[in-house]
Amino acid sequence: MALFCFYCRDGENSETLRAIHLEAQREWMARHDENYLAAGPLTNRKGEFVGSLLIIEAEDEEAARATVNDDPYLVGGVWQSIRVDRFEPVKGRWTDGG
Repeated sequence: MALFCFYCRDGENSETLRAIHLEAQREWMARHDENYLAAGPLTNRKGEFVGSLLIIEAEDEEAARATVNDDPYLVGGVWQSIRVDRFEPVKGRWTDGG
């Protein structure tokens, strides 16, 4: 299995859209819990939401994207852009070396 980082940037009206889709998004993540190594909001210096970071474990990028494609925050327009990169940890709890 590989790890993929999804760097999701919020678009216009994201505060309102987050509130509208929050419950559905939490339910979505709970149903796909086995795929998420970590997930949470990104905030600016004022503490305002500006996006989300998802770290997803999957066989390949296509499978990782399939986990996110129907996420209510994506479908509902919260995120205006998503960058996906493979993540290969070399230090820390997610490595064999610790």
